Amino acid sequence: MESGGCTWSEWASEGELKADEDSTVLDCFRNLGKASREVGDYNFVIKRSIWQYAMSGCKSIKPGGTAGVGNYINSCPCNNLVVWDESFFVLSGKSLDFPAEPSSMGRRLKSRKVISERRTKMSENKIPYKIYLEESEMPKEWYNVRADMKNKPAPLLNPATLKPMTAEELGVVFCEELVKQELDNDNRYIEIPQKIRDFYKMYRPAPLVRAYCLEEKLQTPAKIYYKFEGNNTSGSHKLNSAIAQAYYAKEQGLKGVTTETGAGQWGTALSMACAYLDLDCKVYMVKCSYEQKPFRREVMRTYGASVTPSPSDTTEVGRKILAAHPGTSGSLGCAISEAVEVATHTEGYRYVLGSVLNQVLLHQSVIGVETKIAMDKYGIKPDIIIGCAGGGSNLGGLISPFMGEKLRGEADYHFIAVEPASCPSLTRGVYAYDYCDTGMVCPLAKMYTLGSGFIPSANHAGGLRYHGMSSTLSQLYADGYMEARSVEQTSVFEAAEQFARVEGILPAPESSHAIRVAIDEAMKCKETGEEKTILFGLTGTGYFDMYAYEKYNNGEMTDYIPTDEDLQAGFAGIPRFDGNML
Repeated sequence: MESGGCTWSEWASEGELKADEDSTVLDCFRNLGKASREVGDYNFVIKRSIWQYAMSGCKSIKPGGTAGVGNYINSCPCNNLVVWDESFFVLSGKSLDFPAEPSSMGRRLKSRKVISERRTKMSENKIPYKIYLEESEMPKEWYNVRADMKNKPAPLLNPATLKPMTAEELGVVFCEELVKQELDNDNRYIEIPQKIRDFYKMYRPAPLVRAYCLEEKLQTPAKIYYKFEGNNTSGSHKLNSAIAQAYYAKEQGLKGVTTETGAGQWGTALSMACAYLDLDCKVYMVKCSYEQKPFRREVMRTYGASVTPSPSDTTEVGRKILAAHPGTSGSLGCAISEAVEVATHTEGYRYVLGSVLNQVLLHQSVIGVETKIAMDKYGIKPDIIIGCAGGGSNLGGLISPFMGEKLRGEADYHFIAVEPASCPSLTRGVYAYDYCDTGMVCPLAKMYTLGSGFIPSANHAGGLRYHGMSSTLSQLYADGYMEARSVEQTSVFEAAEQFARVEGILPAPESSHAIRVAIDEAMKCKETGEEKTILFGLTGTGYFDMYAYEKYNNGEMTDYIPTDEDLQAGFAGIPRFDGNML
């Protein structure tokens, strides 16, 4: 880069400046001890102690960022700034090209408002519609938020003994390595195996999108971003954990795995992962989704999975559920029970789960880690982070690294979990130990729950029709780190269509819960004039959900909100033992 007739390498004094043709000024000064450069009438100096102070993250100064407002600025023709006060200055902008005649730089006194507006404009000009990381920037480790939690999630309990489940007991149901991850509350980072990282490259890194079109449509001062996880055949974030769980099953030498699926994204993702690794895959699909989404079923079968509507008469627990609830549309809790029964009664098989468990949130942290890398790259800090909440896989994955910063006292964020009003585990459930499944064959987990016997209405967001919430997220919610909201499905689909018409992506009903609240928050900013930065998770696409969109467009969609009496019936089935019920 030329600077007033001299190159950076010519400027470097005794090797103190580390620069090349593409280096920015900040890159050059990052490791600088002391250097100066005479440019006409101006002497630019940085001292080691001041630079270390400026790079320490104190106040508004962050590595690679700019200082707070100084007393004077010089403006050069390329619109970069030099900011300083009595004790220090830092250079900001992409690069600093000194003009051939330095005297043309003219010193001017600027108001704080002008400087702030100019910096904002410079920052926004650098932010593309879609931010894609390079493959080399993809995460090499999963982040384990439990390591930073002061109050750890309560352990899974053996329902027979009411004592914490041991690794040996869990190993009957889950793969050995996954059991280790499930019980690991201490290691902050866990390496992602190379084979999983190679698989991730088929569809990752996923884009972080600035919703410029939505912002314009809403006429809001808010800045809206979404992490889009639908760039794969499964159409959702579920593949992030599916490949990990299938990989560990293969490494253990198993023949196959069993699982449940609600809307079908998880079942599709697992069938893809199993096909890639040559594993058998048995899927129990919630009956109402099985009937509403036949093409989801056929995608799974295309990838070699067997798909059974749940509850079914193929398992003992399925027959019991059908006897107790004739004509039931099923639930994730029912499907889990059947999948676990088959796994524990079939040699060479283990059960894998698409949500709720600690291990799943760990794998899904790749969403949040990628998001944070992209945001940090452009100096973006979200004020509000929003995710849909069923069992917790997407929400937990998106918020994990940001929550870690909040837990460590490094930053503050407003987290919002959004759930369907028809299945309100966080907003209307109780925090207690409960069965993870309807058939009561799984361990007890401490979570916000509606009761394992609660059968949600046939809501079109099948992936959110679960009676409980992740133990990790439940603990964070109980400790006051998150807000929870419930929304009705007609309002959700209104937001979904509004989003689709301006952003060009047809969102999944599950994701649309987050869209609903993101729009609500953006409209609040319109009323107050606040320029908040909003981030939400767009977990997947809705191209297999046209039956639901048809119902909405025909005016046939209704909202169902369970009564207190409905919920009490579910609460009645929660196990009673000392200290369990609030």
